[in-house]
Amino acid sequence: MPPHTVLACAAGLAAYLLLLAVGRWLKRRAGVPLDARYQFLCLALAAFAPFSFLEIPYEVLRGLLAAVVGLGMLVLIGLLRKYYWEEFFPRRYQAQAPAFLRQVANLHLLALAAVAILYGLYDLRIPGLLAGSGIVAIVLGLAVQETLGNILAGYGLHAGRPFRRGDWIIHGEHHAEVMEITWRSTRLRTTDNVYLDIPNSHLARQTIINFAYPTAVHAMRLHVGVDYEVPPNRAKDALLRAATKADGVLADPAPKVFLQNFGDSAIIYEIKFWISDHSRLSETQDAIRTNAWYEFKRAHIRIPFPSRTVHIEHKAATPAGRDAAALRAALQQQPLFQCLDEAQRDRLVAGAEPRRFGRGERIIEEGAAGESMFVLLAGEAEVSVQRNGHTSHLALLQAGACFGEMSLLTGARRSATVTARDDCEVLEFAKDKLAEILRDQPAVLEQLSQLLARRRLETDSAMSQMPGQTAAAEHQEYATTFLSQVRAFFEL
Repeated sequence: MPPHTVLACAAGLAAYLLLLAVGRWLKRRAGVPLDARYQFLCLALAAFAPFSFLEIPYEVLRGLLAAVVGLGMLVLIGLLRKYYWEEFFPRRYQAQAPAFLRQVANLHLLALAAVAILYGLYDLRIPGLLAGSGIVAIVLGLAVQETLGNILAGYGLHAGRPFRRGDWIIHGEHHAEVMEITWRSTRLRTTDNVYLDIPNSHLARQTIINFAYPTAVHAMRLHVGVDYEVPPNRAKDALLRAATKADGVLADPAPKVFLQNFGDSAIIYEIKFWISDHSRLSETQDAIRTNAWYEFKRAHIRIPFPSRTVHIEHKAATPAGRDAAALRAALQQQPLFQCLDEAQRDRLVAGAEPRRFGRGERIIEEGAAGESMFVLLAGEAEVSVQRNGHTSHLALLQAGACFGEMSLLTGARRSATVTARDDCEVLEFAKDKLAEILRDQPAVLEQLSQLLARRRLETDSAMSQMPGQTAAAEHQEYATTFLSQVRAFFEL
């Protein structure tokens, strides 16, 4: 054997052993995942050195060089995975490298190696290859159309970043966590720990709802039906307490309750609450519903069943279902009605209309026209007037108080605004009911006029300082004026 051949073989063997030693060091000390592909690369490199000195056909050398390029690219991909994707990328960007990005980079490197082999070693022109195989190109194009669509959609998802790994999104009917974004699909995990593999092209065509962007704090909504007989403010207060006490609901922003709709069998309320951990959505909703059940039981609020009810209404014997004797006793305590006998008060109670006002509603408004008065049966109401653009609070009315009598008796506009401080029940007495009593008992007119005059003197601080004789004269003048006003208003 010629000396140069022996030398070439020895050099090839030395190169093989040296490359194996380097690979062993990288695998044991640096943790680089080298496998059989590295050993094949070492053999190809070691064989290429002596073969170049021997009379070996060019086709063999070219094939050997192609193997070196391909295997070298595979080893390079392994090194990049270790030193760039697993070490440098997390330090640089404070996050794990997306699998999709790694896979796309690997595809680019493999495509580069394939082009180098075909174009550089075998002198194959890709356009000429496709032009010479038009039918094959069309078939391949149709076959990989969906795959290319998924890859391009994956590029769009990665560039636009509508979601990231760990985000919670909505896909169809599922609330799911993003686990991984690959070159072909996105893998999701639902709240039931079920994995979904969604093609990127399908996901890119949908509206993506991301609960983790821009922050993890977001609002959710829950609907509860309540019986129609329950006042809305009372139902809202109970639901607000239920949401506020629920584990997982944030205190800031605070929960809110809205009356959303009037359903077939119930009034539908919407609870808006804020959470920061979407993975606990089911537990949080369960806590709110559980608290609502106990709140309703304590407050005697009924959650109705779906039903159809036929109402046959009969006129109630007493307004608002209250005991007539109790109402007569309440009216008897009012100076305005003390001039009426028991039979007249019964007639007045029978013709009165029960009204209900929610918290914050205005029962009467200053300056508005009116021909009725009210007796407060339950709740509290606040009396206020407008003076020089400012609101002055005059009094707080409790159950049993009456107001609006001047409009009932004289038709004067409301002199003050009365606002419900909480849910209020009132009894409204209209002009036509009182007119029947006044026509039958004209003597009541004189008594009402004297009462109105006395109340005017009591509220007029200037009059209260007058001597007794002067005050009596003023009282008589007021009484005469009110008498004429009442007669004119009731057309008596």
